[in-house]
Amino acid sequence: MSKKRYILLLKSFARVFNSGALLWLLFFILNTPAFAQNDEASRRDTIKYGTESEIANLIQTLRTENIDYLDDELMSLIGTSRNQRILTNVFGFFGDREKRGLEERAIKAISEREDETNETVLSAIDYLGRIRLPEAVPVLKELLNTEERRFLANGFRAIGRASSADSEMADTAVEFLIDYYTYRNPGNDNQSIIITAIGEAGSLLGVPFLIDIALNTDGRIPLRTAALTALAAIGDESGLEAILGCVSTNDPAVRTAAVAALGPFSGEAVDSAILDAFRDSYYRTRIAAAQASRDRRLEAAVPFLKFRAERDEVANVKDESIRALGAIANNEAVEILDNLFSERRNSIQVRVLACEMLMKIDASRFFSKITAELNEAKAGNQTNLYNGFLKVVGEAVVDGDTAEIERAALSFMQNGAMVERLYGLDMAANNNLKGLSEQIISLARDRNETLSRRARRTAETLGIEIPAQ
Repeated sequence: MSKKRYILLLKSFARVFNSGALLWLLFFILNTPAFAQNDEASRRDTIKYGTESEIANLIQTLRTENIDYLDDELMSLIGTSRNQRILTNVFGFFGDREKRGLEERAIKAISEREDETNETVLSAIDYLGRIRLPEAVPVLKELLNTEERRFLANGFRAIGRASSADSEMADTAVEFLIDYYTYRNPGNDNQSIIITAIGEAGSLLGVPFLIDIALNTDGRIPLRTAALTALAAIGDESGLEAILGCVSTNDPAVRTAAVAALGPFSGEAVDSAILDAFRDSYYRTRIAAAQASRDRRLEAAVPFLKFRAERDEVANVKDESIRALGAIANNEAVEILDNLFSERRNSIQVRVLACEMLMKIDASRFFSKITAELNEAKAGNQTNLYNGFLKVVGEAVVDGDTAEIERAALSFMQNGAMVERLYGLDMAANNNLKGLSEQIISLARDRNETLSRRARRTAETLGIEIPAQ
């Protein structure tokens, strides 16, 4: 009987069973092997013979599971297909991971765009930019020279990114972009995109151009903020004076962009500007100050970050301050984070984020304390807090003695619900817990395909052989 017919039959049972029983039956049937998620062989068949919708759904599953074992099959598929939905999904899937292999097909889609849909061409352009392919610069220049409005924004972004991997190509791209901005009519929106692309390219040839825009008090605010961000992306000291000059401007958006742009730079003037920005009444400027402190590991900012993490009225300022403390990670910062985590009157977000920072700084040192709070949250039915701590524990990587994390992972795999079992497997894979091989093999044989597949992947990572039944 088909899955659809089973569901229709269940609906008819609703007249007899209560809704709870109906939901239980539906869960049971959809998780039996007959209806479990496709195995690897059937996934390959989907790529070979499936519809565009089936392939799109498969790619979404691959994204969710973060796996790449079907990349070769997808490369073969895209080499022959002209189906717009398939092409855009595959280009997007590979581009998100900056995975090469589709360069030839992407360039072909652009060069022979009269035979492709707009969506396919745009996804090909984006892909070439995401993989930072310098060889794509000539074909992108040719495309932009046609001045086809539908492709301009994506083309500008892509040429900046693509050129960034080669200094000669970066110079070529920046000269082209400056000329386009100055002498053609790219449109208001595309002006900001061009400025950002110049920063992405990273060529020093763009610095004087960006300085002029950043310091132009009569210019549009979005252009000035884009120029400041681009100067920070290039990170050359010749742009620092202009950035500092914008830190005290009257416009809060420009001020915020200037403070955020200080991250890559150093020096007493830079430190002073960042610390002063913590006093700004505009909350985005305080966020920028925290982010710049994080980027520069600015120890002098720790007292300011403590104050903001504890008392700022804006949650996002608190969050960025905690992240900055985690990046600085000196003794004072660690003590502050420990206090933020331990204080049970703090918000869930503050405690979980502080917990995450502590685990990243020294998982071995804080693992016991964090798992104790995890158990306390569970005992107190604090579901949101428990789930937050659980995610941090599940992603932990411990250096040195792994006995404690092995016990926690085993407990998750033996006694936990589905999400806990999955985290237990992640802990085993991330910490090389080969001593859990018996439990991993058991889960690899579970009838829930999601759990079984994760266990098999964990076994492969750890070099554990799963005996045939």
